[in-house]
Amino acid sequence: MHIAFLLFPNVTQLDLTGPAQVLSRMGDVKLDLVAKTREPVETDAQFALLPTATFAEVQRTDILCVPGGFGTIAAMEDPETLAWVRQVAGDAQWVTSVCTGSLILAAAGLLTGYRAACHWASRDQLAFFGAEPAAERVVFDRNRVTGGGVTAGIDFALALTARIRGEDHARFVQLSLEYDPAPPFDSGSPERADPATLARYHAMVEKFAPGREEKVRAIAARLAEARSDS
Repeated sequence: MHIAFLLFPNVTQLDLTGPAQVLSRMGDVKLDLVAKTREPVETDAQFALLPTATFAEVQRTDILCVPGGFGTIAAMEDPETLAWVRQVAGDAQWVTSVCTGSLILAAAGLLTGYRAACHWASRDQLAFFGAEPAAERVVFDRNRVTGGGVTAGIDFALALTARIRGEDHARFVQLSLEYDPAPPFDSGSPERADPATLARYHAMVEKFAPGREEKVRAIAARLAEARSDS
């Protein structure tokens, strides 16, 4: 089974590396980190990941996984990236995403009429593309599987492992990774975070991705206009 992870500048590395660690333990799989070129790709954690293949080298896959991050907007605005995502999604058994990666799938026209998860701060933006935003941590809708923000990628990958290899194997993988979350603070969702922490988060997003919602709305409008003209 082949698994292709989209790799783009300013990706959130845990969106990718978390699920990759889980899915690599399904057995009998080959994972590729696929980018435009084989040059190192800088993540938003200030280190680079090395692609294992290019868009031209991966024309099909069994599982497509699209991560998110501060580079999401640029990926959504890049015709070459969207074209590759559409192409490999066409024959994929599973079309998946983590965090704001679902916005990239949506921009590629792959979530219209589907329920989908996303990072809580961007979830409502899925509706701009005709998707139905869902608050669950992992959402299955036909062959679309979407995870919520960042760490939800581990849950997503375990849930997908259970669908493909069975619950017994997924439980084994969870144990092998000692995935037994017990966070030291109860601030992992906007419903539980205190107002000061929430405000600090929004300020950080505005600093690194200013006007994000307006940009996503504009992308959706341009893509809709292009489709109507074609």
